[in-house]
Amino acid sequence: MECTRRKILGLGFGALAFSSVTGLPAFASLTDEAIAAMTGGAEVGEGVIELTAPEIAENGNTVPIEVSAPGAVEIALFAEGNPTPAVATFKFGPLAGSRSGSTRIRLAKTQDVIAVAKMGDGSFQMARATVKVTIGGCGG
Repeated sequence: MECTRRKILGLGFGALAFSSVTGLPAFASLTDEAIAAMTGGAEVGEGVIELTAPEIAENGNTVPIEVSAPGAVEIALFAEGNPTPAVATFKFGPLAGSRSGSTRIRLAKTQDVIAVAKMGDGSFQMARATVKVTIGGCGG
């Protein structure tokens, strides 16, 4: 069989069409990978951590976020739709009076903000809030 450029392109497009029909295996999102790296694959519960974020943010450049988790050793914030999902990490020592933190983060678009807390006993807790980022105050 003679390999011409036309035949190679035809085989490539055929393979692309076949893979779009049969589907490819789903890859975990960057956020899931970052959370798994933090937790080491441990099970993550819900309920102890409190995440406060605005429902609508008119400016995605400065979105105020507050998080608290009594008994936490570390709290990490992730923005699911950002190119780099890890946006902030708060670490607390044994003499920390309050296990809370607040910051302003940048969100590329409407997305979920996820807080994962590592508790003093080694368990992990998670909270999620959806923030709708409007463009020019007009929704989007």
